[in-house]
Amino acid sequence: MPQIAQIAATYASQIFWLLIVFGLIYFVIGKGMLPKIEATVDARDQKIASDLAAAEAARGAADETEAAYRARIEEARAAALKATQDAKSAATAEAEKRVKAADEALAAKAAEADAALKAAQAKALAEIENVAAEAAQEIVAKVSGIEVDKAAAEGAVKAALAA
Repeated sequence: MPQIAQIAATYASQIFWLLIVFGLIYFVIGKGMLPKIEATVDARDQKIASDLAAAEAARGAADETEAAYRARIEEARAAALKATQDAKSAATAEAEKRVKAADEALAAKAAEADAALKAAQAKALAEIENVAAEAAQEIVAKVSGIEVDKAAAEGAVKAALAA
């Protein structure tokens, strides 16, 4: 068969050119372009890794900053609470001093008033005794017609008041 004999001659040149094209493709793409693509992919992977590391470091710094902020806030709250308590205790102590001073002043006025009242009571009792003695003298004089001396009338009034 003559067709089969022509196959080797016809297709030999096509197989040759096929091998040449595949060889060129292998050297151009495999040796020229592929290393550049791999370098780009590796650079991108390194950039992503460094960006992730930087983001993690930034998050750590932000956490530290937040912790420091919270600590300062707690310190400020504690200081404000202490200042409030100090002011409250100072105000309470001042109020107690004022109340104590007012109590002392009132006690002094009460003592003065009590002394004045006792003096007035003693004076009133003395006057009552005198009035009672005079009234007793007059009553005895009107009822019995006898004149009683003042000393006897005062002694009788004192005896009656003491009983």
